[in-house]
Amino acid sequence: MQTKLRLALLAACYSPLAIAQNTNDQQTQQPVNANESAFTFTEAQLGENDNMSQNVTIINSGSNLYSSQVGYLFSPVRFRYRAFNQKYNEIYVNGAPLNDMETGQFRYSIVGGLNQQTRNADFALPFEANAFSMAGMGGSNNYNFRPAEMPTGQRLTLTGTNRNYTLRGMYTYNSGLNKKGWAFSGNVTYRWAGEGYAEGTFYNALSYFLGVQKVLGDNNAHSLTFSTWGNPTERSSQGASTKEMYWLANDNQYNPYWGYQNGKKRNSRVINDFAPSALFTWDWKINQDMKLVTTLAGRYSMYSSTKLNYNNTDNPHPDYYKVLPSSFYDVWDNTNAMARTEQSLADWNGAYNYLTASKANRQLNWDRLYYANRMAAAQGADAMYFIQAKRNDALNLTLSSALKMALDKKSTWNLGFALASNNGRHYQTMKDLLGATSYHNINNYALGTYAPGSDALQYDLNNPNAVVKEGDVFGYDYRVLMNKGYFWTNYERKMGRWHVMMAGKIGGTSMQRDGKMRNGLAANNSFGKSGVARFLDGGAKLGLTFTPGRGHTLALGVGYQWNAPMASVAFSAPEINNDFATNLKNERVFSSELGYQFNNSWLHANVNAYYSRLENVTEWQNFYFDDINSFSYVSLTDIKKEFYGVEAALRFKVTSAFDIKVLGTVSEAQNINNAQVRYLNSTEGTYHDDLLLNNGMRESGTPLTALSLGLSYHQGGWFVDLNGNYYDRIYLSYSPYYRYKGVLEKKGDIDETGRYIVSPQDKGNGGFMLDASIGKNIYLKKGSLSINLSLTNILNNTNIVTGGYEQSRSDYTSSGNSRAYKFSRNPKLYYAYGINGMLNVAYKF
Repeated sequence: MQTKLRLALLAACYSPLAIAQNTNDQQTQQPVNANESAFTFTEAQLGENDNMSQNVTIINSGSNLYSSQVGYLFSPVRFRYRAFNQKYNEIYVNGAPLNDMETGQFRYSIVGGLNQQTRNADFALPFEANAFSMAGMGGSNNYNFRPAEMPTGQRLTLTGTNRNYTLRGMYTYNSGLNKKGWAFSGNVTYRWAGEGYAEGTFYNALSYFLGVQKVLGDNNAHSLTFSTWGNPTERSSQGASTKEMYWLANDNQYNPYWGYQNGKKRNSRVINDFAPSALFTWDWKINQDMKLVTTLAGRYSMYSSTKLNYNNTDNPHPDYYKVLPSSFYDVWDNTNAMARTEQSLADWNGAYNYLTASKANRQLNWDRLYYANRMAAAQGADAMYFIQAKRNDALNLTLSSALKMALDKKSTWNLGFALASNNGRHYQTMKDLLGATSYHNINNYALGTYAPGSDALQYDLNNPNAVVKEGDVFGYDYRVLMNKGYFWTNYERKMGRWHVMMAGKIGGTSMQRDGKMRNGLAANNSFGKSGVARFLDGGAKLGLTFTPGRGHTLALGVGYQWNAPMASVAFSAPEINNDFATNLKNERVFSSELGYQFNNSWLHANVNAYYSRLENVTEWQNFYFDDINSFSYVSLTDIKKEFYGVEAALRFKVTSAFDIKVLGTVSEAQNINNAQVRYLNSTEGTYHDDLLLNNGMRESGTPLTALSLGLSYHQGGWFVDLNGNYYDRIYLSYSPYYRYKGVLEKKGDIDETGRYIVSPQDKGNGGFMLDASIGKNIYLKKGSLSINLSLTNILNNTNIVTGGYEQSRSDYTSSGNSRAYKFSRNPKLYYAYGINGMLNVAYKF
């Protein structure tokens, strides 16, 4: 035993020399009632719009009814588990981490279209042991991409829907393990929409998967797996807008990003996303009680998102505040005499009549933009309008290894490590000059601060006044270099009615910026490599479960972690200079949970109360500050947050075929102190330090209250599900600008007691949504046919807000006069889709 243990540990240390994994012992959990509708429903709703708040948390459980349902049940409103940032939900494939190293986020597009492959997974809630990690604060998932583990046979799926895409075709082949020890798996999926649910959008995505596995050695002790997959996607986006614009369009799915060009629709926000990935896995079944799993994974992601921009001219977007009726007549303040004249009212009516007269008047006018650029070119001037593409490319390599040991019949010990390296390139290219003939790589935002010809205006002093052609890099170009390594372990033991789980993790993270342009605002601090920031991170968890019998279970979990800050928030103004954020520290995270579960033949109930506290949180924002015609780079540090609430679920088995399910959560997720803020504007290279009065601001983009009542009938191959869901307390992303202490002092927003008058955080409307699904499984002489129709928002409630953000601009002019238009009253919103459906037909043979 000791000899084999030493061999296993030695193999884990030298696993770069041999790569792969055994599948026969792999324990996977399928979602409760894991029918096709659950996965197609989730896929069509989550992670497809980058302008939304962070994605749905993908979490599941084999025993917790609440956690097994919410991932797809509440996905139309982009629900996040316990309102946590998605970086706390850790995703793996064959034990290798998939979350983006810079942001911590898991981009669902990495495995988009691979519905059948991602059904095969291990799920671990925050205080559950597993064989691939110490579970994250928001849980962890491990996709099993081994061909021998996938259901044998072929599957052809055809789907019609009116969501982000309208048509989908999918073919999957799994050979199973043959007599020679080989297994093969393949999948190809195509998703398409000439126009999606939102007008002016389109969707075009091809997904592929190829896996090969070879089992060899005495008693099939070794298994080698190679899998590769990708999801090249081109799609266009829907933009947020204000209530006023939605009212003028009489459509809560109004999309300001598109317009007519030569009579055809064209969207200004087009996303191209492709992250080809591959892994090698070596499974070594050392004996019946010990298994080693080692995976080497690589991914090269290419992501670009276009945007219409303008140069020394008016904002061309159709919902820009200056063209709206309320910019002429103050509809909010009856004391604003300057904006309540007869002429103001006439101008209001003129704007209203223009915007409601024609759909084309509410959209981009591409022909006008081309005409303006041609006129500018005739005078030798630079482009007035152009399409830029923000690009993020990254090469990621990961090596992970895990050893699972059954020490005896009552205890299991898992331990492993992961090493990862990431080289991320962030840059901007000229996508389309829109008929113009020239553009120079100059910071036009700073022209009012610095004289023409000043070095401070140059984006790249190494190539001053460079002429930018289509496809050229301009504005910024830098790399973020990261390395990460950690060791983890967990131990669990059954002791009569008690079950104990202990887990720990220790590691380190380093990060560095490497600038490829010498920015004139930071001539000596932008080109070349920055210093290296290094952080020690880790943590520990303890879980206790007591089972007194008769279906009752009590559970307690406590954990403490210190997490390295993400590279995406670690730099103050990465598009300009090499500076790290000040007060950059490890996050300190305390998490706890108390749960009760009851399970018998007719009732399954669970209730969990949780509390988490985060300290030393660092956040970062980059927004266009229209008041000073500048981008503002904002670092927020020393933030403290609390997350707490109750989540519960009940399933009553009325008959063998009919269930009633009730589940929901009431939670809180908010800042509990005021943050330190440092910001830099693109009009100057000077930092400004202030105090951000954001105490009490909530996490945005997810309902903090979500309740559901479901009826489920499954018998004779039929399944019918009806769910009524209620959502409330949906907060919008708050603007720091309104809450800078210095700004409030300047405006005199202080009451008679000396307290600062801080505007409350904007909220979106909640509401009720009715969803249904009906399907039939038909068994044929050869294979089976599955037909499913799922309907979402049957009552067509289009007033539910799924996300949005406050506008970062003042209600007052630079001279102190009140504007007619009130930015503080006009946040930008996204609304839930109205009634939509998906018809899915699958043939398995």
